[in-house]
Formats: sequence, C-alpha cells, structure tokens
Amino acid sequence: MNKKVGIQDLGLKDYKDCWDYQEQLFQEIVDLKIRNRREGVASETPNHFLFVEHPHVYTLGKSGDMTNLLVGETQLKAKGATFYKINRGGDITYHGPGQIVGYPILDLDNFFTDIHKYLRLLEEMVILTLAEYGVKGERSKGETGVWLDVGTPLARKICAMGVRASRWVTMHGFALNVNTDLSYFDLMIPCGIKGKGVTSLNLELGRNEIPLGEVQEKLLLHFAKLFEADLR
Repeated sequence: MNKKVGIQDLGLKDYKDCWDYQEQLFQEIVDLKIRNRREGVASETPNHFLFVEHPHVYTLGKSGDMTNLLVGETQLKAKGATFYKINRGGDITYHGPGQIVGYPILDLDNFFTDIHKYLRLLEEMVILTLAEYGVKGERSKGETGVWLDVGTPLARKICAMGVRASRWVTMHGFALNVNTDLSYFDLMIPCGIKGKGVTSLNLELGRNEIPLGEVQEKLLLHFAKLFEADLR
C-alpha cells in the first residue's frame, strides 16, 4: 500500500480547469488499477491532495435540486459567478475567494475501503483544525460536513463536503469557509438545507483575515495523522 500523498497548492484557479485536472489525475489512478488487475501486477498507485481557491462559483451535485439556486443566469453574471452541474454527491455548494477548497484524490485501497470512514475522517480533520482556533466544530446527524452549535437555533455550517468515488478512487472533497464573503450564500439554499445558516472562521473569531496557508498547514497535519499518510 502506498501512503505517500503528493500535495499541490493550485492558488486561485477556475473551477472548470481544476475539475478537468482532478478528472485527469483520477482517471490516471483508475486506469493504473485496471491495468494492474488485467496484467496481474502490483504497480503503486499515486495519491494527491489539491488545495485551491476558486473564483465565485456554484456547483450542484448529481442528487441536487436546481430550485436550491435562488437566482437566474443574469443575476449570477451580475455577481461575477458561474454555475456547474457536477458528478459529486450532495446538493448545491458555493466556492469563492477566502475559502479553502481541498480535493483529496486518493486510492483508498492504499488506506481503507470505506467511504463512510473516509468522510468521517475528513470531517475530523476539519474539527481538529477548528479546535486549534478555539472553535468547536461538530457533526450534524444526516448532514455531511462540519457545523457549529448543532441542535440549536443558531446551528450554522462552516465546512461543506461532497465526494465521488469509483474503484475506491476519490475526487472532489471539502470547502472550509475561512475569510469567505458569506453574502454569496444568500443566492442559494446551502446544501439544500433550509433554515440553517453558514459561517466562516474569521467571522467566528472576530478577525478581518486569517492566513489561508496557516489553516492549510493545520489541516495537513491532522490529515497526515488520521490517514497515516506520508505527505510529499
């Protein structure tokens, strides 16, 4: 099993360009696994972890409801945002500047073959990172991602998640609001869940801005421990 994970920070990158890049890396791993099985060999499959910021964009998962986007194309353009229907699980999500988006493209055969465990460990990675800032992140039953004040009228989401997996290879991932302009969430029903708000780390801490690189380093530290990964 290859537990080495290559880390890439792509900076600010167009959503579609990044999606195409994910698909390329994902398909390379899948193709290698198919070839290994066909030829009876055991070539190591690589693992990747991409960090990226996206320009303003809304994405709708394959099980999502289009009515959860509350505006039309003209209004999206006025806000400088784009929209894509994509092949991950989950409903509608917003990505934009000031948000850490993470795309682990892993061959889970190198770690464990359990998608439920995979999602829970990604959540734990975020929960442990928030705890370093004195923020108590929690899981909300039946709602993937990380929340604050679960079970109260103040419940609000700070990190959304949605993944795709095929042949135990993952893509897509998580979006953690750090310095995010939360007004963009007003144009949708976040993750299709009515009556619950969203928040960001800088809002919770009462700070103008938190260095994204600092948060990324904490995320990777917890990722490496939880997945017993060797980061490269």
